[in-house]
Amino acid sequence: MKNILTSAIFGTLFLVSCSKTEAPKSETNTMLKEPTEQEVTAAKTPEEEGKDLIEKANCLTCHKEEGKLVGPSYAEVAAKYSEADIDMLADKIINGGSGVWGDVMMTPHPGMDKENAKKMVKYILTLKK
Repeated sequence: MKNILTSAIFGTLFLVSCSKTEAPKSETNTMLKEPTEQEVTAAKTPEEEGKDLIEKANCLTCHKEEGKLVGPSYAEVAAKYSEADIDMLADKIINGGSGVWGDVMMTPHPGMDKENAKKMVKYILTLKK
């Protein structure tokens, strides 16, 4: 008798848990609003993307735009290098280095994508005075 009662309870619970009830669907004929000119965001330049990447990375721990911190300021780097040095500087961001600006080693960033490193360098070079 207990087995029949237990089976009946579990069977009922099984049927209730497996039943499907769908929420009623609401249907509207409302048109979606077209984006206005102000709502459309312009694509960023590589330099702007580079600035964003610098702000999100740990670069500002050792560098500032103006004035030496641990490493040279970006303005100093921009004064020393040109567009011809973009690949070399991007590699330096990825691989690290030392000796150019003193004895303190620049930490390597091996996970950095080279194209992103180039964008960072392009931004830094815009700070040339």
